[in-house]
Amino acid sequence: MANISDNTTLLNETIDYYDYYDDFLPEYYKNVDFIMHVVTYIIGGIGLPLLLMAIYALFSLVKNGQVAPIYIINLFITDLIQLCSMIGLVSKSVRWTAIFGYAYLWGLSTSVCFMLCISLERYLLIAHPLWYRFRRTIKISVAVCVVVWIIPPVFTFTVFLWVPEFRDIILSILLILPLPLFIFFLVGTLRALSTSVSVPSDEKRRIVAILVLVLLIYTLLFLPSITFFTKTGYNYNSTEHDLSTMFLRLSPLADLLLFVFIKKETFGKLWSSVCCCRKENNDTNNTNTINLDHM
Repeated sequence: MANISDNTTLLNETIDYYDYYDDFLPEYYKNVDFIMHVVTYIIGGIGLPLLLMAIYALFSLVKNGQVAPIYIINLFITDLIQLCSMIGLVSKSVRWTAIFGYAYLWGLSTSVCFMLCISLERYLLIAHPLWYRFRRTIKISVAVCVVVWIIPPVFTFTVFLWVPEFRDIILSILLILPLPLFIFFLVGTLRALSTSVSVPSDEKRRIVAILVLVLLIYTLLFLPSITFFTKTGYNYNSTEHDLSTMFLRLSPLADLLLFVFIKKETFGKLWSSVCCCRKENNDTNNTNTINLDHM
């Protein structure tokens, strides 16, 4: 029991919300803490209703036999867990802080796993279509989701709690590992699409957009934390830590962009709007060129 208590204390140090001693902090950190709390409430207020509506809309696609929305639905559920945990953490209830902290880490680590599942599923669809066609069933996808939900807590309670001295090294490796996989899936998909003639052009754009978006979300929002944890002598009460933490809190809102690309109708309207804007710009440039020629 003492070992678990000590490890819980170590875990609390990795989360900015766990600082109970605000009276001893400099005024700068109190102001930053207040701003982060306000931004967290705004993110939760915007993200919670949007995620619930997106999950409800994606269930209709699953009923039609589509597999890809299953992973995105689970990703949105992990985002809901993160948002609820974030709101609970900023309330600074000492009794529930450890629970909210574990829930947040669980949701965050599981969301990365589902981002990998989304990229892998898109890659297999293009690079190995025959293999994917015979194994693309809802039952297999649900089984994968169950495994993904189980792995992070099992790993946390077997590694982080019992080997705390290697916690930062293990965390750094786990944070870096998905990045080359995201790049591999994107590059492999682009190579396969260059030789594929059976995939419609609009579907190609949609697949590439999803892979690029997942890579951008991980690079822009998770990479600052990767840099922070891999750096020696990092300070939890620093501007770098505050920014990297805030970027992570924005990830649930960024994940909502996947809803735009997974829905064919929504993506089609967005692409049509972009094409119309391009056409209007080209027409304007051509008109200006003609007028200059006449002058």
